[in-house]
Amino acid sequence: MSYLAHSVKSVPTGFSRVLHLNWPIILLLSAIASVGFLMLYSVAGGSMTPWAEPQMKRFALGLFVMFSVAMIPVWFLRNIAGLAYLISVGLLVAVEFVGATGMGAQRWIDLGFMRLQPSELMKITLIMFLAAYYDWLPVKKVSHPFWVILPLILIVIPVYLVLRQPDLGTALLLVFGGGGLMFIAGVSWLYFATVIGAGVGLVTAVFQSRGTDWQLLKDYQYRRIDTFLDPASDPLGAGYHITQSKIALGSGGWTGRGYMQGTQSRLNFLPEKHTDFIFTTLAEEFGFVGGLSLLGLYVLVLIFCIASALSNKDRFASLMTMGIALTFFLFFAVNMSMVMGLAPVVGVPLPLVSYGGSAMLVLLLAFGLVQSAHVHRPR
Repeated sequence: MSYLAHSVKSVPTGFSRVLHLNWPIILLLSAIASVGFLMLYSVAGGSMTPWAEPQMKRFALGLFVMFSVAMIPVWFLRNIAGLAYLISVGLLVAVEFVGATGMGAQRWIDLGFMRLQPSELMKITLIMFLAAYYDWLPVKKVSHPFWVILPLILIVIPVYLVLRQPDLGTALLLVFGGGGLMFIAGVSWLYFATVIGAGVGLVTAVFQSRGTDWQLLKDYQYRRIDTFLDPASDPLGAGYHITQSKIALGSGGWTGRGYMQGTQSRLNFLPEKHTDFIFTTLAEEFGFVGGLSLLGLYVLVLIFCIASALSNKDRFASLMTMGIALTFFLFFAVNMSMVMGLAPVVGVPLPLVSYGGSAMLVLLLAFGLVQSAHVHRPR
């Protein structure tokens, strides 16, 4: 009781909360976003429009959201985690009926001033709810079969709704993010071994179902798999994206061609150069050194998040911070693997660098949760 009382007294209040923010993370996020502004200016041919200027405005709004969320007590976030999850599920259901369609997928809700992608919000609210669940659940019950079922259901529901859009990349991120948090919370590795075995069976079923009445994936998703396995089989069709991406990556060499000198992006050989494939533009212009430097900034963000989580005595706050760090890692790891040909093309943006509104705002909201956990941790 005395420890709790001391902890409550130690939590900063008023303006002092600003001083207790995790400022290294804020500076690193700003540095990463600045790289994005420079690259969007470059791919637009040396113009602030149509991408760099709107991205700057969104980042400014995102910073305001992050600072605002950081001021919210972590106990309040724990109490609304379930409601936030239900709202995200409701928005995913709404996409089925009133969702806006783009590039063959129905993933957005048009709000007038912006298009909201509920699946981006779900990545964060799922982490919040699972962290609240494992904070409530006694540690000795974490691996009991009965108490493993509920978090699995919490993961499967949004995964099913996202797959219907269809959005395989986001569905996989939800699976890995939710499953990763379960592992961090202490769920026995035997469950994960079982899931991996089932995953191998599912992959086999996916390939066996191709061309049948019970085909499990869309035709374009199978083409992405074919392209991943053999890009040269269709260099002007389904393999065009990854082929041009590899050319851009290779032509950058060690130090790159120079800022705004990338031929693949400036001559429009590289598709989606301002969104999913923006990392290849950076690698072409700044080379291996530039790509590794950006990766270093991402890794530093992870290190500060993990350090904050490990030093936090509040189980919910610690699990939430680790879950958001894991989700952030999956974002840039999958995107970089994708554009280098190490993973299938699944449409995952490069965090804070790729052009996009929903992804940036939700990610900065997520780091607002990390900041709240850091500011209000027991001292």
